[in-house]
Amino acid sequence: MSRESQIGVAIVLLLLSGLLLRAALADQPWGVVTVLPVENDPAEAVREVSPETPGVQVSVARTTGLWLAAFFTLACYSYLYKDNPAYKLTESIIVGVSAGYWLTASFWDVIVGKALARLMPEQMRAWALPNLDPADPDFLTLVPLTLGALLFARLIPGGAWLARWPLALIVGTTAGLKLVLYLDGDFVSQIRNTILPLVVFNDNAFDLDGSARNILLVTSVLCCLTYFYFSVEHRGAVGRVSRCGIWVLMITFGSSFAFTVMGRITLLTMRLEFLFRDWLGLLPPNVS
Repeated sequence: MSRESQIGVAIVLLLLSGLLLRAALADQPWGVVTVLPVENDPAEAVREVSPETPGVQVSVARTTGLWLAAFFTLACYSYLYKDNPAYKLTESIIVGVSAGYWLTASFWDVIVGKALARLMPEQMRAWALPNLDPADPDFLTLVPLTLGALLFARLIPGGAWLARWPLALIVGTTAGLKLVLYLDGDFVSQIRNTILPLVVFNDNAFDLDGSARNILLVTSVLCCLTYFYFSVEHRGAVGRVSRCGIWVLMITFGSSFAFTVMGRITLLTMRLEFLFRDWLGLLPPNVS
């Protein structure tokens, strides 16, 4: 380990030690979730409250979950130093839990909620869907159910060709639907929103701000289109307009990147708020 890495690790350890010491010396207990049982409301058996509330109890399950969430958060941030077993363990748990969750959700929403509920509505009402409306069995559901089952033919030696038919149907249908949506949302809508009056009147009075905004928008769109028009050599007036289009594109890309970065920073602040408030108790508790 280089000297710079050792100094960085020492600084991080000192900061963590200071935070833990401050949390340990605080008046409020840290790393503990206190709840108040609600006897008259079965839908809300317990709710998190401040430790000073009379009759509070320590929730072992929620406290364990709090410590696990804090450990996984710190393990993810440990990758900023280098790859380590804690990060690999957290990564594997996140992937495994996500896969298990979506498998369970897909089973109940698709297999049970859509396929079996249409094939055997009475049996599903008695078993898992008591609020299901009574209806006659819809045996046409066997068609997509059979096509979906054929996708698993890729796991059978020599039967992979059976999976090509449902896969081709899925790809073709998705491409056709997305094409229509993209044409309407990204192509037609942009053309419609660009057709604007260059001179705007508001209450029979000239609107300078609206006119300037529309002129800037239409001019920017025309400059961008000129940059992508390669049938004419970009020299003279066409070259100057295309260079303005480059500026418009760079401003647009920069704004989009800044918006993405702000979203990631928001996620970072949320995790830091979780560590400082919910785990260490250094911030005022956000409980009723």
